[in-house]
Amino acid sequence: MSTQTKRATIYFDPEIHRALKLKALETSRSITDLVNQAVKEALAEDVEDIFTYEERKNEPLISYDQMVKKLRKDGRI
Repeated sequence: MSTQTKRATIYFDPEIHRALKLKALETSRSITDLVNQAVKEALAEDVEDIFTYEERKNEPLISYDQMVKKLRKDGRI
């Protein structure tokens, strides 16, 4: 199986880089694998958010103060 990869330079906060190196060592994975997994998970969350938005885009809007009043009326707060 051939995988095409692209190279990029990423600058991490020193403590984040240290944590990534330690996690890579403890999990026997590369920093690249860890970062790729984290980015894929973040993108997957974005897709879920987009689908949720699409499903709810026609719902009526309610203001914050209307919502708080409704919560109080319903005995939730």
